[in-house]
Amino acid sequence: MPLALLALAIGAFGIGTTEFVIMGLLPEVAGDFGVSVPTAGHLVTGYALGVMLGAPLMTVLGTKISRKRMLMLLMGLFIAGNLLSALAPVFGLMLLGRVIASLAHGAFFGIGSVVAAGLVAPHKKAGAIALMFTGLTVANVVGVPLGTLVGQSAGWRITFGLVAVLGVIGLAGIAGLVPDLPAPGGVRLRHELAAFKNIQVLLAMAMTVLGFGGVFAAITYIAPMMTQVAGFADGSVTWLLVLFGLGMVGGNLVGGRYADRALMPLLYVSLGALAVVLALFTLSAHHKVLAAVTITLIGGLGFATVPPLQKRVLDQAHGAPTLASAVNIGAFNLGNALSAWLGGLVITAGLGYTAPNWVGAALAASALVLAFVAAALDRRDKSLSTVDAGQVLAERQAAALH
Repeated sequence: MPLALLALAIGAFGIGTTEFVIMGLLPEVAGDFGVSVPTAGHLVTGYALGVMLGAPLMTVLGTKISRKRMLMLLMGLFIAGNLLSALAPVFGLMLLGRVIASLAHGAFFGIGSVVAAGLVAPHKKAGAIALMFTGLTVANVVGVPLGTLVGQSAGWRITFGLVAVLGVIGLAGIAGLVPDLPAPGGVRLRHELAAFKNIQVLLAMAMTVLGFGGVFAAITYIAPMMTQVAGFADGSVTWLLVLFGLGMVGGNLVGGRYADRALMPLLYVSLGALAVVLALFTLSAHHKVLAAVTITLIGGLGFATVPPLQKRVLDQAHGAPTLASAVNIGAFNLGNALSAWLGGLVITAGLGYTAPNWVGAALAASALVLAFVAAALDRRDKSLSTVDAGQVLAERQAAALH
């Protein structure tokens, strides 16, 4: 694998750290600014909305310049947003900094996926995408726990300052290692938008929303579930999230390896198993050891879907993959927001802290159904193509006889 993928992974590590570390620092941020914790939670919501809006916006703006330069500009935006968050004198400016940083998120992973896939042979594309996403998964194992620890002991501003430094390292790596690929020739907004007329692109994005949404339906409420149901101490939640992150790393690597060989079968297995494990989490959440094992499995099965889904979007949007790839990253965040909202509804309805697991299981099962639908449409299209080819051949043979 080219060293350029390492630079992309470093950038992904920084982005993953800043996205998730805020969840462990909300009480400190709220106390510093004198706002409530729910108000501080807008820093999470604002980031997710920024990713969804920024993914298509920044990608469209970047169609006129080289992908390397666009990646560098996105890292510059990421650095500026985190510096503003670190230095913000009032809550509103910190929220603005979070939104600025989030604008780089979707486009970085979207354009980065296209660049990563273009750096390797066709049969290694999913593996290259997975290697870039490894930075995001490792962030949940290393960056988020360390960032939380630093923020709680030395101050949350230090954490965001260090994340900005990670952005500088990523920027330097992209500048020095990523080849200066030219801007994609003939790219037009109308051309990029045409990819969304493909039902297979839309199905892949819907699978992204529902499949990864299933993961976050459970993980969003992991703290109260583990402390109130499983009986863990508050301080144990950090290490349970490390287990989740380790599962993400393993699932990402497995997904990247096998997506190049058997993409749809991998989706069937990972989505089906994810639905089952989430449903069982309703029971295993009452037992500490089983809960820890289940959390690891959820991370692994959930992220095993990421490389194949991202690759499927790239494959189905061939000829105009950049915008579709970036929007699919926004779809992950849409799934996060949707599942967190649905999970909150069932808890508010008095169904208990384990109820979001049933929501997650239903979402993952829905994604599995869509995977079967997509495969059926693939078979139909191939069958029609075979029939059309046979008709053309027969017509040519008949013309030759005459």
